[in-house]
Amino acid sequence: MDQIEQLRRDLRAFAEERDWGQFHTPKNLAMALAAEAGELLEQFQWLTPEQSTQLDDARRAAVGDELADVLLYLVMLADRTGVDLGRAAREKIARNALRYPADRVRGKAARGEAD
Repeated sequence: MDQIEQLRRDLRAFAEERDWGQFHTPKNLAMALAAEAGELLEQFQWLTPEQSTQLDDARRAAVGDELADVLLYLVMLADRTGVDLGRAAREKIARNALRYPADRVRGKAARGEAD
């Protein structure tokens, strides 16, 4: 069993033990995911680009907590909507590989430069 599937099962059990499934509608989970993504952004607010790549231990731990929250809500949302997150991600990477061929976009930040 892969790690995403194990997380999905663990999260489902965690919610069931607390009778929280009733609150885990796709709408609520999407809103919680957006809120946690905002908390992740706060960890980088006002940092220079260089500072954002050289986090101290305390900041790295805080970023890790927020990343975990984002991941957990994402896995729960995928579970509640019936999306196989691993497959969806692999398919998206394959589409992006076709859309942005490496030989045409290498080193370019603008998404439209491959077109």
